Amino acid sequence: MKKLIFILLGVAFGVVMYKAEAASWFRIYEMFSFQSFHMYGFMATALLIGLPAVQYLKRKKVKDVNGDSVSITPKAKSIPRYLIGGIIFGLGWALVGACPGPVFVLIGSGLYSMLIVAAFAVLGTYIYGLVREKLPH
Repeated sequence: MKKLIFILLGVAFGVVMYKAEAASWFRIYEMFSFQSFHMYGFMATALLIGLPAVQYLKRKKVKDVNGDSVSITPKAKSIPRYLIGGIIFGLGWALVGACPGPVFVLIGSGLYSMLIVAAFAVLGTYIYGLVREKLPH
């Protein structure tokens, strides 16, 4: 039953992303060419909701789906790590026209060419998992 709740939350998230046009290639293009505030406002809203939510979860004893205790630990901060990761993420976002969340929204809306993007996103995540320990921290 708990897993059904998470599935329903994911569907609700997808509907909100689709209705807010956050999965629209045209809105993303407008954002990258500084023609519209729409996506920046969407991301600012996500930050205004997400930051207090994460702080709340850090202070409480949260549990995962299986009932195990979870803690959110900070990662090491380094400029090259965020710079290289941000550049790779931004290039992928600009080339594909969607970041990872909207890819699944676009698939759900019938844009099946995004299945290729999703497959390569999963492959990239898998490869990162293989080489993660070899990368400088």
